[in-house]
Amino acid sequence: MAAAAPTTFSSSSTTSSALSKLLKPPTKVPALSLGFLSSSTPSLNRLRASASQAGASPAGSALSARMVSAPAIKPSVSLDFDTSVFTKEKINLSGHDEYIVKGGRNLFKLLPDAFKGIKQIGVIGWGSQGPAQAQNLRDSLIEAKSDIVVKIGLRKGSRSFAEARAAGFSEENGTLGDIWETVSGSDLVLLLISDAAQADNYEKVFSHMKPNSILGLSHGFLLGHLQSLGLDFPKNVSVIAVCPKGMGPSVRRLYVQGKEINGAGINSSFAVHQDVDGRATDVALGWSVALGSPFTFATTLEQEYKSDIFGERGILLGAVHGIVESLFRRYTENGMSEELAYKNTVECITGIISRTISTKGMLAVYNSLTEDGKKEFEAAYSASYYPCMDILYECYEDVASCSEIRSVVLAGRRFYEGLPAFPMGNIDQTRMWKVGEKVRAARPAGDLGPLYPFTAGVYVALMMAQIEILRKKGHSYSEIINESVIESVDSLNPFMHARGVSFMVDNCSTTARLGSRKWAPRFDYILTQQALVAVDKGVPINRDLISNFLSDPVHGAIDVCAQLRPTVDISVPPDADFVRPELRQSN
Repeated sequence: MAAAAPTTFSSSSTTSSALSKLLKPPTKVPALSLGFLSSSTPSLNRLRASASQAGASPAGSALSARMVSAPAIKPSVSLDFDTSVFTKEKINLSGHDEYIVKGGRNLFKLLPDAFKGIKQIGVIGWGSQGPAQAQNLRDSLIEAKSDIVVKIGLRKGSRSFAEARAAGFSEENGTLGDIWETVSGSDLVLLLISDAAQADNYEKVFSHMKPNSILGLSHGFLLGHLQSLGLDFPKNVSVIAVCPKGMGPSVRRLYVQGKEINGAGINSSFAVHQDVDGRATDVALGWSVALGSPFTFATTLEQEYKSDIFGERGILLGAVHGIVESLFRRYTENGMSEELAYKNTVECITGIISRTISTKGMLAVYNSLTEDGKKEFEAAYSASYYPCMDILYECYEDVASCSEIRSVVLAGRRFYEGLPAFPMGNIDQTRMWKVGEKVRAARPAGDLGPLYPFTAGVYVALMMAQIEILRKKGHSYSEIINESVIESVDSLNPFMHARGVSFMVDNCSTTARLGSRKWAPRFDYILTQQALVAVDKGVPINRDLISNFLSDPVHGAIDVCAQLRPTVDISVPPDADFVRPELRQSN
């Protein structure tokens, strides 16, 4: 969820011949077989046939055991790295050795060494990530007694100038200015404008960058867009990424809390796509440490955009929206009051389930239930797992093939290029979300809501299905756990508990908002039409699914990550402001 908010720019209509030579098509890599059973593969059809001959249902144990218990695929590239400034540590996640750098304010003194040769960091854009990253970088560098300038670059006439000034940046002291002047004058350019704006303006950004400067991204979206066009980044600049596993307001909120408790913050992944002078890794790690990341793990730009865009449409936002809509209808249709139905869906997921997973893991949710509650959980989990996996697998393939990226780019042009207005309308006017307003207004401070077993079973099934797909597609455990578990329960869900799921869907990044609107109805529909129907028909619980859930190695990996977790929980007041600037102004 690291994408920034929409910013309008005029596209450069021509590309210089020099720039065209730099934008060389990337070398094509042969497609890898990752061992996942697609619904159309001959191997799965043969397995279905054998299960049918054995008298098993299509979702029976023969099929399920094969699909769920297949071994995880190791990442196709090495994610080891070398740093001359920070201490690299090895952790073992379910039998896989991975490397991280722990953060903390005690490391700020190393930032001048990490940023050696950098005199100005240009933060381009003031959306979701821009304000948080600019302020965190500035504050960390001040604490490190560094004279590196953090400068905000905005388009001329942007209404965000006022907000940047209010945060302490100004034209007078050289920390606020025009976007293109900022790009040209910076040694490290953090491109935090919206995904669609990056797609429309990358040529002009590249042409303004100094040779041997460093392009910093907080999302791999631009790489996916370039790949879809057969292009790559210019070869005269380094390209790195630091991707906080949470939205900008979480990055800033936990950093501020970390002033009292060392290490509080949002974990980040980092990637070095190209390194022209050997500085890229230390600069990326310095950037992450300066943001307050408790720990930083390695990935690639390609793996990042696949897991991130996929995650937004899944457990982080889109699927959660679909789940609660489906379950709220079910509970009220079965006679539950609207207020209790809301508590047993939204409040349950964003409150007690998230807090339990955050501190103790998914198994603790199951183990905290009564015997009857465990039976309800198992029925919901068994019925929901494969329907959720069906939609998630399709979504991942749409992201990996760049279909979702093209959809975001085209939507950005529809919304911001003067065509007939097709804005994304709000979703918070239906009955469910009006009930939610009343529930939150009457909610005692600190109330995390009830632990409703059926809702827990559906939600955990979704989380496990998403973990399984990322695992089969070769993502590291660090990336899987941070994208599918930690970002959900430690960043997004606490904000949704404070303001409601609908508020998040209406106010997060454009890429995430588009994805949620597109995929939430798919999850709603398939749960209603398949999972809930199976429960009502009394379809037997798939014991192989439950057994595999209880013994899945991911739980051990989550435990290791939990030990690296800061002791502080994010503090989100009921009036928490994470509205993107242009929405706040228009409203």
